[in-house]
Amino acid sequence: MLYDIWTVFWRDGIVLRRRLSRFILSRMVAPLLYLVAFGWGLGRSIQVDSGTYLDFLVPGILALNSMNISFNSITPVHAERIYHKSLEEYLLAPIRPDAFVIGKVLAAVLRGLISSTVIVVLAWLFGAHFTPGPLFLAVLTLNCVIFAEIGFLAAMKIDTYEAMSQVNTYILLPMSFLCGTFFSTAALPDAVAAFIDILPLTHTSYLLRGLGSGADVSMLSLLVLVVYAVGGFFWSRHAFRHLTD
Repeated sequence: MLYDIWTVFWRDGIVLRRRLSRFILSRMVAPLLYLVAFGWGLGRSIQVDSGTYLDFLVPGILALNSMNISFNSITPVHAERIYHKSLEEYLLAPIRPDAFVIGKVLAAVLRGLISSTVIVVLAWLFGAHFTPGPLFLAVLTLNCVIFAEIGFLAAMKIDTYEAMSQVNTYILLPMSFLCGTFFSTAALPDAVAAFIDILPLTHTSYLLRGLGSGADVSMLSLLVLVVYAVGGFFWSRHAFRHLTD
């Protein structure tokens, strides 16, 4: 099982290694724009309860970025299934379906964590103050896992490129702005806030912001992320196994 996981992960790792410099440079663009526009520009006129708006913003950017990178890193599986028909190579290979799912998700998580590391370095250069400890890293990893699994599910269920792009439009884009990344969900109307509080990115933003500043956080949010991650794995595994039936 571990060897099968490593085989799938190794294949994606080879691709990433060959494109690593371009990957890192491309992942610097959006965080730099967020830090300049919101952290330095708009952020100078915004007051928060503790610290600066830049300190408030950086954990939200980390949550947002890790969501997008992890999701988009695994969506090429959709092209492999629909257009290139190369997914059949894995279906015919002596690789367990569970190992394929885990290997692909781990490869997407690696990309998400590399991109997050770039943001942490940039944030420190911009003067942000936060402390990423072990639990901070665990939450960030869980967020990458969850959205990599969502990307895998979309790749298994959606049959056209146009429909695949709509996942970003109708799911990721609203979460990007509403799930506590740029402002507290407490500012939202009660009915909207109640719905937003169900979504995983809200709990990631809350946990990263609290853990990074040393504040007390609710472990219920961590439990919610674990449930999403475990449920996403079983659903992804079922969707991939369905292709082999």
